[in-house]
Amino acid sequence: MESVAAVTVGKIRAVQSPVFHFYLQSNSKNKSIPVLGPEGSAEAFTIGSTIQSKNSSLYLNILPATTSYKPLALSATSNTTAWGLEGDTIITVTGSSYGRQLNFLACKSSDGGYYDIFLQTGSDAPSGKSCSNYQTLHLPCLC
Repeated sequence: MESVAAVTVGKIRAVQSPVFHFYLQSNSKNKSIPVLGPEGSAEAFTIGSTIQSKNSSLYLNILPATTSYKPLALSATSNTTAWGLEGDTIITVTGSSYGRQLNFLACKSSDGGYYDIFLQTGSDAPSGKSCSNYQTLHLPCLC
């Protein structure tokens, strides 16, 4: 069941290798680029139809692209209202222009120990990059 009620969370994390328990955060060199990285530098987020960092107040937006992997950006303005939750899983909701999507693509960043993250709507991957497809992002345990 899709939900868009705002939920404040401490962290958003990946749960599969090679990014098992890597956490969503801003790239330390460019705050507009979201990455998966170590828990110690993870950001807290408020999730509803938008996703907003509690640390920087920046919004997680999906950028247009002709490939099935859609770049993500952290911006001062919210341009993406497609986010939702399915249990503890971050998704784009069925009624959005992306349809219901829950897969992300994680590619090794040039900044060692971090992964660039993309919304994945198919199976494309950037050429020349080491990527892991079909990753999902989750809230901390809602047990």
